[in-house]
Amino acid sequence: MKVLLVQDVKSLGKAGEIKEVKDGYGQNFLIKKKLARLATPDVVAAWEEEQARREAERAEEMQRLLAEKEQLESTTIRIEKPLAPVGIRGSVGNGDIAAAVETQTGIVLDKKHIGLKKPIKSTGIHTVDVKLGHAIHAQLRVDVAGVE
Repeated sequence: MKVLLVQDVKSLGKAGEIKEVKDGYGQNFLIKKKLARLATPDVVAAWEEEQARREAERAEEMQRLLAEKEQLESTTIRIEKPLAPVGIRGSVGNGDIAAAVETQTGIVLDKKHIGLKKPIKSTGIHTVDVKLGHAIHAQLRVDVAGVE
């Protein structure tokens, strides 16, 4: 029996490969656990179409992320905090930066993807690493300004 592997199967092959297996193994294990499908011409054609569609979506997402990276690196995010005798009152954290990026650029970032090692407690321009996805990182400039 020929099966099309839908997921990687240890000691058999990777997803997308067509393998010849025994009938019992194919029916009772691979197909039943949704690790493989019977390799008919229709199933193989549908699999290839699905993979092409996923690749197109991935390429489109990469273009969008690269555009967001370009936009983030070309702008400086301004956050205003009340002044204290030394530095600012409170601190600027990941959530503050994510909210400021969304209001000033329209780009929605998860605060967990902002690589701030410790909260910012002083005024000035600080550089922060932002993970956008697919191993794309942007260097975001944050201008913390003190207001009376």
